[in-house]
Amino acid sequence: MSRLTDGIAENNFIIVGRAGIDFFTDAGVKVEDAATMTVDLGGSSANIGAGICKLGGRAALVTRVSDDSIGSYCINRLAHYGVDTRYVAKIAGEFRNSLAVYESVTEGHRNVIYRNGAADFQMDASDVEAVDYAAYGALITAGTVFAAEPSRSATFRSFELAKAAGLPIIFDVDYRPYSWPSPEVASDVLSRAAAQCDMIVGNDEEFGFIAGDYDKGLEKARALSETVEVVIYKMGEKGAITFAGGEEICTGIYPVDALKPTGAGDSFMAGLVTSMAAGFDLKTSILRGSACASVTVSRPGCAPAMADSAKLEEFLATHPGPTEG
Repeated sequence: MSRLTDGIAENNFIIVGRAGIDFFTDAGVKVEDAATMTVDLGGSSANIGAGICKLGGRAALVTRVSDDSIGSYCINRLAHYGVDTRYVAKIAGEFRNSLAVYESVTEGHRNVIYRNGAADFQMDASDVEAVDYAAYGALITAGTVFAAEPSRSATFRSFELAKAAGLPIIFDVDYRPYSWPSPEVASDVLSRAAAQCDMIVGNDEEFGFIAGDYDKGLEKARALSETVEVVIYKMGEKGAITFAGGEEICTGIYPVDALKPTGAGDSFMAGLVTSMAAGFDLKTSILRGSACASVTVSRPGCAPAMADSAKLEEFLATHPGPTEG
């Protein structure tokens, strides 16, 4: 057993990142045609935490939210999904929670995200230093948390503290250009973050971005695997290539009639780590993560669309697939 597998086996995760609020349309409805929308929890790190809890794991989130009704809503929805909010701090002033408005359609899908004066970017060292890392098995974060200060430095500090406590670090690259001051800064910071992790999950575009050339993304993922225990290179409908233990594991996907593209990566991560915690081998865990992604894109919303344990097992038992990787 490695530090990564030992830590994940505890099925208890400390997650560093943002919680936001999502507004989304009914199935097949574009935003301009919507008379009503549904509201629920959003934000990649919050969604990962919700997905883990729905699948029987435990998760706590470290972040900041606005000291207003929206921040209170996010805290309440985190608690609704079972995410521990003891490390979620409110911040006053003009800082606001991130807001996403998206359509439950695939053709011409639009996802509008408001990140002006984002409250989560105000997370600082005091927030991550308040965490009892020894109480958790692994740390998970998503790349957006590195896009601005003081959140960037705080997250690197959380890496130091997690490593000192013996926790493995799991990193979802999650590159969102609109959050960063420049591509050059993003490439440098994400590369530094990736070098410190035990597991990296990203798609072909994200690895290509880190490499500085889309065509070199796969080569970059393979190179990172020389020092990182598990590197998962996702390719959308083409499945994924995972580099682990000197091997390359190719996996397919579970085709579904997708309603929208949002939430797939967050649910993949939740399904992956909870499956590994349950004792499934790496390839099976990746496929179960892919099944979770398929469930999520076939239903409106992100956190509410994610599979719970019963839904995942039902889907695997009744759905054809996976495709060949």
